[in-house]
Amino acid sequence: MTKTAFVSIVGCPNVGKSSLLNKLLGQKVAIVTSKPQTTRTRIIGVLTRGETQLVFTDTPGYHRPKNKLGERMIKAVGEGISGMDACLFVTEPDGEIRTAETELLKRLKKEGAPVILAVNKMDTVKEKQVVMEKILAFTKEYDFEAVVPCSALTGENLDVLLEELEKLSYESVHFFPDDTLTDQPERVIASEIIREKILLMLDKEIPHGVAVGIEKMREREKGGIMDVEAVIYCEKESHKGIIIGKKGDMLKKISTMARQDMENFFGCKINLQCWVKVKEGWRNREGLIHNFGLD
Repeated sequence: MTKTAFVSIVGCPNVGKSSLLNKLLGQKVAIVTSKPQTTRTRIIGVLTRGETQLVFTDTPGYHRPKNKLGERMIKAVGEGISGMDACLFVTEPDGEIRTAETELLKRLKKEGAPVILAVNKMDTVKEKQVVMEKILAFTKEYDFEAVVPCSALTGENLDVLLEELEKLSYESVHFFPDDTLTDQPERVIASEIIREKILLMLDKEIPHGVAVGIEKMREREKGGIMDVEAVIYCEKESHKGIIIGKKGDMLKKISTMARQDMENFFGCKINLQCWVKVKEGWRNREGLIHNFGLD
């Protein structure tokens, strides 16, 4: 008897949703940085364990949008919650419940799906009392199916988390082949890898004003080499100079790091070429947001 559960991963920015998804899958399918709002769209990750298939949807961090792109990201959260069999609500182990978290819990109550609370980043906590206070505050706000303190970094209690999620599965055919990892097209994965390196290498507002388009992605008939051509779009001419760097040094570093990750993921040699172009105010332009696949 095969079983399935569609699980939406939700929470505020920077609580470790994508890190948790990657660790649960045992493979990196979602980019991860310390910057908020790294995830822009819904990302599907598939984990098949024996007869049970868990289909995860990693959603953008829940926040108050400042532009049309932000509005699309919040819409993606709402769509990620709607119709799911269960939700995995991820939070940090200390601090008070954020306003955005309270708002998100209200949306979950309307949906009525079972919710598991994952208190991530337990590896950062010294005093367990702090965690207990956080859990108590959350359980006053919502009747969770289970509460699991865990760590995406160390893997602590992730086996327990999976067991709790599997309890919410139901008898069903598997909707993906058992060896499926993600539904993301190769071009999307390649563009996200490049954007991750930009986020890691650059500070402040510039990375959030960047989008990446894959113009070409083709494997050569001989030699086991894939040619990838990418365009990095930014909002200002001054940003273009920063991304390229002195004598092209920054762009070269970004490209080298991205190429190495692509080779690990795709399992072949990558010939990566990157260019930088300016598209002013693209985060507020519906047409460009659509063109970049962010709607």
